[in-house]
Amino acid sequence: MTPDWAEPGAKTGRGSGEVAVLAAAPLRDVPQVVVDDHMAELARLADTAGARPATTIVQRIDAPDSATYLRSGKVAQMREAMRKHGATLAIFDEDLSPAQGANLEKALGNRVIDRTELILDIFALRARTWEAKRQVELAQLHYLRPRLRRMWAHLSREGGGIGARGPGEQQLETDRRLIDRRIAKLKRDLASVAASRQTRRRARRGRFNVVLVGYTNAGKSSILRRLSMTKTLVEDRLFATVDSTTRACDLGGPGMAFLTDTVGFIRKLPHHLVASFRATMEEVADADLLLHVIDGSHPRWEDQAETVVETLQATGAGDIPVICVATKSDRLTHREERDAALRARRFGRTVTASTVERGGLEGLKEALRDALRARMVVVRIRFPVSAGALIAEAHRAGEVLGRAFTQDDTELVARIPMPLAGKLAQEPGVVVETLKARPGEHAHEENREKRWEVTASLT
Repeated sequence: MTPDWAEPGAKTGRGSGEVAVLAAAPLRDVPQVVVDDHMAELARLADTAGARPATTIVQRIDAPDSATYLRSGKVAQMREAMRKHGATLAIFDEDLSPAQGANLEKALGNRVIDRTELILDIFALRARTWEAKRQVELAQLHYLRPRLRRMWAHLSREGGGIGARGPGEQQLETDRRLIDRRIAKLKRDLASVAASRQTRRRARRGRFNVVLVGYTNAGKSSILRRLSMTKTLVEDRLFATVDSTTRACDLGGPGMAFLTDTVGFIRKLPHHLVASFRATMEEVADADLLLHVIDGSHPRWEDQAETVVETLQATGAGDIPVICVATKSDRLTHREERDAALRARRFGRTVTASTVERGGLEGLKEALRDALRARMVVVRIRFPVSAGALIAEAHRAGEVLGRAFTQDDTELVARIPMPLAGKLAQEPGVVVETLKARPGEHAHEENREKRWEVTASLT
C-alpha cells in the first residue's frame, strides 16, 4: 500500500488479525534461551501491531545471506509455511536491507517487513499527540525513502533503462521529492515544538524533575498512576504509550516531585525513531533523577536493564543519578525479591515496588524523599508583598520551616531545592540568604529572630 505523503501521521499499518509467519536468523553462538526470548518478544510486537503469529522459522547462521538473509532452503520452507497457514505477511526479527526485502517478497509471494518497520508501525498506531505523530512519521519516511524502488518495481518494468525512463522511474523520482519536502516540513514543525519545550523546561527549573525510564511494559505507567493518584493509560502491551506524560506527586514530606513517563525502550530500537524522538529524549537528559523501572518478574530482566542503560548512554543521559525500581514484586517469592534487588544494585541504588499491594510503593517514596532532601538547602527568603506567585512556588516545592510578616514584605525560612534558591535570588526584590551549608538541617532553630512564627518542621 502506498502511503499518502500529504497526510500527517500516515501509517503503514496492517489490518487487524492478519496472519503472519515470524522469522529470525540468530548467530550460532547465541544461547537458545536468548533466541526463545527474542522470538517471544517478536510475537508480542506482532500482536500489538494487530497481526496473528501462526508459526516461527529460525535458522542458525554464521553470517546473513546478502540476497535473502536466510538460506534458500529455509526461504522455501518459509514459503510453504505461509501457504499452509494462509499467512500474507512475513515478519523478520532482523533489519533487512532494501534489496533483501525485495528479494524475499519475490521469493515468498507475500509482503515482508523487518523489526524496524514493525516497531515504527506500532508507534504510528499508538501515537496520540500532535508532536508524537509527527515524530513517528518522520522516522517512517526516513526508513521508507531508500525502499521506494521496491514499491515501484512493477511500474519500472514497463520501460526505462539508459536514455529512457519509464513511468515507474518517473513516479519514483516524484515520490522522492514529495518525501523530501515532507521530511523538511516535519523537521521545521518539530524544531518549533522543541523551542517551546525548552521554554517549558526553563520554567520548570527549581522543581524536582524525575523521569521514569525502562524497558517497554516494565510497569512505568502503573507507577506513575499510583504515585500521582491520577488516571493514566495502563495496558499489558508493548509500547502501550509513546507520548510523554508529566504528573505532580506529593511525597508527603519535603515537597513535590514532578514525574514524567517516557516511551519504553527495547532492544534494537530503530535509530530513526531515536533521532525523531530527540526532543522527548531531551526530557530525560534534563532530569534531576531517573527512575529505572525493571520488571523483576521477567526471566531476562538483566538483559532488558542493560538495553536501557545502553540507550541512556547513547542519548547523553548516562550520568544522571538513577534509582532502580524492581517492580512486580508481588509476583515473586521473598527470596526471589531479595535476589533481584541485590543483582539490580549494579545498575544503581535499588528499591522493590508493587503497584497492587498495600504499601508497595513506600520504599520508593522514601527513596524519592531522600533524593529530594539531598538537593535542598535551608534559606531565609524575603519577598515583596507583590510576589504571591513566588511565595506559593516556595511552599509547593519545599518545606516551609518558619514565616514572618511585615508591612512591606514576607519572610520565609524554608528548605527548598538549590536550583529554586538560585532562581528566586534572580527575581526583582527577592533576597535569599543561605542559613546552613549542609541541607537537611533545621537552620532556622539557630537563626530565627523572636518575630518568627515557626509553623512546621516536617523532617
